[in-house]
Amino acid sequence: MTANRKLISWIVAAALCHTAGLQAAHAGMIATESVASTTELVQVESRRAHVLATLNRADVTDALVNKGVDMDAARARIASLSDQEVLALADQLDHAPAGASGVLGAIVFIFLLLLITDILGFTKVYPFTRSIR
Repeated sequence: MTANRKLISWIVAAALCHTAGLQAAHAGMIATESVASTTELVQVESRRAHVLATLNRADVTDALVNKGVDMDAARARIASLSDQEVLALADQLDHAPAGASGVLGAIVFIFLLLLITDILGFTKVYPFTRSIR
């Protein structure tokens, strides 16, 4: 019985010594820029999702369709916005007053943004515009 306990204790001790060497943590410095860029990327993607969720609301979709906007083209345009444009648009949506006037302002902003990109030739959303290119 004591021989079995002695053998088991040696096996457990050897296993603990072996696993202790494998679990060593290696700490190192992380650059501030890498942490900041990762945080900024997550923030931009969440803000982009917020803008798309606002665009997918039934009242916003109905208003844009009534103005002749193709919803697939609007979603594609929002997906192609730069990070700064997404943040600006999301901030404008967040600070807009509640109710129809805030939604209407966002709709007008998106309409004008798509109209300008249509005139510049970057998109072809509206059939009544002609590209300057």
